[in-house]
Amino acid sequence: MEPKRILFLVEDGFEDSELLCPRYRFQEEGYFVDIGAPDWGEKRGKHGYSISANLTLDEIEVDAFDALFIPGGKAPERLMKHEKALLIVKGFYEKKRPIFAICHGPLLLAEAGILKGKRATCYHKVAEMLEERGVIYENEPVVQDGNIITSREPGDIPQFMKAVIGFLGS
Repeated sequence: MEPKRILFLVEDGFEDSELLCPRYRFQEEGYFVDIGAPDWGEKRGKHGYSISANLTLDEIEVDAFDALFIPGGKAPERLMKHEKALLIVKGFYEKKRPIFAICHGPLLLAEAGILKGKRATCYHKVAEMLEERGVIYENEPVVQDGNIITSREPGDIPQFMKAVIGFLGS
């Protein structure tokens, strides 16, 4: 059986721990992780870690992936300006593929219109921005609504990844 493929969407300013910890956790479970970004080249995290995208937004085909992961930091707000990133999010949602987002990541989901009327969590400083987009905000470490799992911050990564890995295994 082929390993599952997880797509991470990133841009400069991602929260390093919210990319690294989940990426390694997925790899421990045997999943293949691809890094998608608006363009080729190095993307730098808030704390100096850098990662190279192996796919541009234009190269991403939703059908090639089993799940979508969006780390936080300022990257999701930068991705919100790219129509192609919003279309990718909508594509995963329409195909009922699992979508995982942490910290500022749910902002990208809300901007794509897939969280309206749904329960989600995020970093407390952007909760109001989610609510303005019709999201039912819950201040919990992990919130699942259907195939979408969201989390608040780096300290919640253990609970978040336990829920995510459990969901993928079900």
